[in-house]
Amino acid sequence: MKKVVKVVAAIIENDQNEILCALRSPEMSLPNMWEFPGGKVEKDEDIYSALVREIDEELSCKIETAELFNDHTHEYETFIIHLLSIKCKIIDGRPLPNEHSTFIWLKRDNLASLKWAPADIPAVEQLLSEKISLLN
Repeated sequence: MKKVVKVVAAIIENDQNEILCALRSPEMSLPNMWEFPGGKVEKDEDIYSALVREIDEELSCKIETAELFNDHTHEYETFIIHLLSIKCKIIDGRPLPNEHSTFIWLKRDNLASLKWAPADIPAVEQLLSEKISLLN
């Protein structure tokens, strides 16, 4: 039986209605694919606390979480990922790509131009179908 990994991802939108997209480094699994930043939920940790911790570690900035945006389970060859995407906004600091190769801010109309990690695609599709940001 494949291991199920619970992961949180941040859908961070800025004041220009652009979404933060992170490029996985060549050393990471799924190298050179785009994703929403985040990471694994630790034992006994709630998803919102996990996301705040992960974004602080990965991007060196503080976020405020909003609602759960997308809940999707994707089966990879060697494991299953339960990905919970949460809308957020940055409340302190500027993002720095500590673990990723780089990141970019993209208008939602341009999100489909990137090669996304398969587990992130349902959240991308949901963003593309959304007309306005719920955080503004």
